[in-house]
Amino acid sequence: MMPIDLDSALAALEPCRPTLDAQCVKLPLRAPFRISDHVFHEVETVVVRLEADGHAGQGEAAGVFYLGDEPAEMLRTLAAARGWIEQGLDHAMIADRLPPGGARNALDCALWDLQTRRAGRPVWRLLGMEPPRPLLTTFTVGKAAPAAMAAEALAYAEARAIKIKLGGDGEDEDRIRAVRAARRDVWLGVDANRGLTPDRLERLLPALADAEVQLVEQPFPVGEDAQLAGFDLPCPVAADESIQTLADLDRLARFYQVVNIKLDKCGGLTEALRIAERARVLGLSVMVGNMIGSSLAMAPAYLIGQYCAVVDLDGPIFLQTDPSPSVRYRDGFVDCSEAVWGGGAAIERPTSGPSSCSI
Repeated sequence: MMPIDLDSALAALEPCRPTLDAQCVKLPLRAPFRISDHVFHEVETVVVRLEADGHAGQGEAAGVFYLGDEPAEMLRTLAAARGWIEQGLDHAMIADRLPPGGARNALDCALWDLQTRRAGRPVWRLLGMEPPRPLLTTFTVGKAAPAAMAAEALAYAEARAIKIKLGGDGEDEDRIRAVRAARRDVWLGVDANRGLTPDRLERLLPALADAEVQLVEQPFPVGEDAQLAGFDLPCPVAADESIQTLADLDRLARFYQVVNIKLDKCGGLTEALRIAERARVLGLSVMVGNMIGSSLAMAPAYLIGQYCAVVDLDGPIFLQTDPSPSVRYRDGFVDCSEAVWGGGAAIERPTSGPSSCSI
């Protein structure tokens, strides 16, 4: 897909003076989800709703838990911004006045959704993109005992790509080998979530090669990226937690081959598009990920996925319920219709779940 002229697309948008509503929504998970240093039993998101000229737009964000970017703090940020938001809002103002993170993401995506309703055209047309296509997505296996992870990989019967969470412990080699033995047919990636040391990564190299692992994501803690310079890995390495923003990308690009763009990290669709373009200029591949959320959070990321070599947009499959309209998963692909978000038509989307707090 050809790059877009983002600045021209933004300049063509009509200004508006929306009213703001935001609420926290708890999304229970089907089962606990484990990564190297955290266990999720539920996900709490913030849903922003903007209304102007008889139209409404929504955006959802979970924030970045490992940075303390929690929903309650996101709501406080949005409440403090209500005055200038309702006096007149555009995407440049959001980028200038809010830091990267969940509050900015939810607001930026809600504004894009509102603008599609006012214009009567979907976001991809406002951006000058080609029509979005279904995307091959990874399905994530949380950290567990090797046999349990192999069983979960088998349960993803339609998956063509699987990403497994490592633990940074002595079982990681067995986890890799067990999942590969169970699913010899899939693209396989591993995500350490900052849980490895150089010695542990060194010990994993034979298993990575034998299992034909195609991607290693965030092996080392943030700030220890330079240790990757001494490794000759059998596959590309992706930065997730280390690269949050455009400034991080320029600073750390030399240590990675792939950057994982998450809207919650960078602060919305607008900044994500800028990171994707900058990564292309720097010669990096891009992937898109998520912090777990409903289809409302996946839909803007789905547009970024149109430019990505790796797509990880499986968040809704972990939820007990995903409000309709929702993204669809079939034969290993994710497909997001215009009815979910940003489609231009005046569709009322229900709230994602019971509200625990609001502004």
